[in-house]
Amino acid sequence: MRYIDGFVVPVPKKNVAAYRKMALKCGKIWKEYGALEYVECVAEDVSTGKITSFPQSVKLKKNETVVFSYIVYKSRKERDRINKKAISDPRLAKMGAKNMPFDAMRMFWGGFKTIVEL
Repeated sequence: MRYIDGFVVPVPKKNVAAYRKMALKCGKIWKEYGALEYVECVAEDVSTGKITSFPQSVKLKKNETVVFSYIVYKSRKERDRINKKAISDPRLAKMGAKNMPFDAMRMFWGGFKTIVEL
């Protein structure tokens, strides 16, 4: 079964183009090192819930939107290998938290083992 890294990110609406540019750069690097898929999605039909929701999960502000992203790998072992190489790639050296087009402190992510693949 494949392995997935998932991310949820609050992005200021004015920075969506800059975020997309950054994501294109990252995606090419992850794919170069062996990721099977690299997907970034901007919220279109996302409501604020009463108990939980994507907007609540990142404490979304009025001028922001939610981005949901995922990277697909062949396995957890491959994910660990690819992430190690991608994160240390010199092309990403200038991408510190201060240079991101979003508030990295409100971003969250995790690794997931797939249990159903159709």
